[in-house]
Amino acid sequence: MSTEREIIEIADNSASLKNRRFVGTKETVAYVLEDTAQSLNIDSFKERYIYDVVKIDFNYLAIQNIVATVWDTINDTFIGVVVERTRTRWGKFRPYLLLGQFPLTILGLWYWLIPFIFPDTPGDYLPKWIFYFAMSLITETAGTFTGIARTGFGSTITPEPLERSRLIATANLMSHFLEDIPYLLFGFLYDLVISNKIKIRLPKLFASFGVSFALISASFCLFFFLNTKERVPQTIKKPSVIQGLKAIVTNKPMLVCVLSNFLGGFAVGTGRTNFYIDVIGSITWKTIVGIPAFPIKFISYSFVEPLRKKFSTKALWIFEDAWTDFLWLAVFGIGSINNNFQKKHIILPLMAIEEIFEMCVYGLRRVIPAEISNETMDYCEWKNGYRAEAMIGVAQLTIAKLQMAVMGSINSLILKGIGYVQGATVGTQADRTKWWIFALGTGIPRITGALGIIPKLFYPISAENRDQMYAELRERRSKVAERMKSATTAEEIDEIADSQFIKK
Repeated sequence: MSTEREIIEIADNSASLKNRRFVGTKETVAYVLEDTAQSLNIDSFKERYIYDVVKIDFNYLAIQNIVATVWDTINDTFIGVVVERTRTRWGKFRPYLLLGQFPLTILGLWYWLIPFIFPDTPGDYLPKWIFYFAMSLITETAGTFTGIARTGFGSTITPEPLERSRLIATANLMSHFLEDIPYLLFGFLYDLVISNKIKIRLPKLFASFGVSFALISASFCLFFFLNTKERVPQTIKKPSVIQGLKAIVTNKPMLVCVLSNFLGGFAVGTGRTNFYIDVIGSITWKTIVGIPAFPIKFISYSFVEPLRKKFSTKALWIFEDAWTDFLWLAVFGIGSINNNFQKKHIILPLMAIEEIFEMCVYGLRRVIPAEISNETMDYCEWKNGYRAEAMIGVAQLTIAKLQMAVMGSINSLILKGIGYVQGATVGTQADRTKWWIFALGTGIPRITGALGIIPKLFYPISAENRDQMYAELRERRSKVAERMKSATTAEEIDEIADSQFIKK
């Protein structure tokens, strides 16, 4: 039975050598490529694609988000139970990373071809909306499998938290060299098309980029699947559904994270892409504004380790959030004075300065939340004796997706309420609409999402009990490995399996 062999091999090694490096160069490359694959897309332009190219009516989008909310509630729990009880020779999570990715890729190709399937149809054309809606639900289901698996795998690739932190930082740092390419290149061509500098229709531009990067991302994920390994052993006995739910209720660090994300998820906003296109008149300006801050993004990772030595994880988590909120509120305030948000000589340098200061904490933003997420997985094993990554992941994903669906409906209705005209020529929105677009990309999201900081104040894992947690986990896994080595009968294995669960 592969699970017992994994417990002997992995637990024995991880317990005996604290801070040992388990992940080699090839596997690190695979981890970096998979992380990069999540950003090799033009998703930043999806709103523009739906609003101005596919042209789905705002009212239809609001209805879709509500129905999708109900669907997510039903299927997420079922998927979580399936993944939680999975034990295969390839691991608990890796099979779903592969099986989920190919449906996502295939459906992703059709997503970018909707304007060719339903050419020149109005926003309330029912067959087009039904096609888009059905494909979205299927894609969401496949995405749930991969999302849960990706979150769980991140906490099992190595039993050592320091190595895991290094992997997270390395992946984020290295992926930056590739992940901005689609956005920068597409944004440049998008500007040329909408200004009639080049004769390419927007549907063809979106389709060529969307399909190409979907295939590249799929190939990166396949390489990841073939060259990685899960190293934190699962319990021999599969936790029941009740035990999985218990792991959620009793996991205080996870509840803090969920509550923080929940309160922060009420942020009302539509992003800054619309601001650059509809107010400034060119998405290329967003790239230009970010150039001075670009080196700071990479340098910021060097701040993470010394800051972690001096401050707690909780303090850094709170600081990064509050710092970013303060900066964008300053931009919002200055930009709202005398219509400064429409004056390029004022607003563009101001946003460039904001980017420079914001990028100083970029490394913290990418590393600290990921580390906290993995800690919540390990905390479950420490308190209960078994891991429940899938159910914990489901709880986090479900709440986030339900809220995103609701807020997506609200944002769609807000755009309609502020007088946003779908398909309008760039720069021709009303002045009142332009101010709202600016506000929804800068200050309003920060004000409406500010409550997300409060739960972070109650994050329960300190540096001291964190060290205690990992020391006890190493010792516990080592004892299980020793007992498994000497087990000779099925009854002895069953006894060991039962003993892994902590009775309270």
